[in-house]
Amino acid sequence: MVGKNSAKAQEPRLVVGISGASGAAFGIRLLEACSELGIESHLVMSKPGEMTIGYETALTPRQVAAKADRVYAINDIAAPIASGTYKTAGMVIAPCSVRTWSEIATGVTTNLLTRAADVTLKERRPLILMVRETPLHVGHLRALTQLAEMGAIILPPVPAFYAEPHGLSDIVDNIAGKALDLLGYDWPGVKRWGEDLAKGRRNAKPKR
Repeated sequence: MVGKNSAKAQEPRLVVGISGASGAAFGIRLLEACSELGIESHLVMSKPGEMTIGYETALTPRQVAAKADRVYAINDIAAPIASGTYKTAGMVIAPCSVRTWSEIATGVTTNLLTRAADVTLKERRPLILMVRETPLHVGHLRALTQLAEMGAIILPPVPAFYAEPHGLSDIVDNIAGKALDLLGYDWPGVKRWGEDLAKGRRNAKPKR
């Protein structure tokens, strides 16, 4: 376990998992948002997740780890987040690979990432899974249905085009903000319909 800052009892704790599916940017942006909101972030990355960071971003896994308050090795089953007595505000796995969600659905966990998710569910805390796979076959759908029945929130990183994103960073921000919304946090990175987005359209004069 590596600590960046000393824990503050007043801060909520959020567990962030990064697995090997495409979309490492979502987990990275969540860590940055946690820092901005004063949320104590606890990070665990799978080995394929670390590889994907190298494939998809200009960062190294070590640089990503530096964005978290606490970082745990994937096989550290004695980590605090492996126990239900360690209180957290919930967990987000961004992105969540098929193998990761399959392990969580069966309860047969093989590493700290899926164990922490299992703990989150059994303690009735929010578990948000940014599932990354397409198209989905019936086996995928059955596992995701089972997860939803168990209490997990299935959040595919689907872009909101009505937010008029100007690039990938806007899309990532919107989806990261959606996850934070579900946890009860109001992050400025989200553009909201009826607030930020609809005002200009309502006031705009129609073209002739």
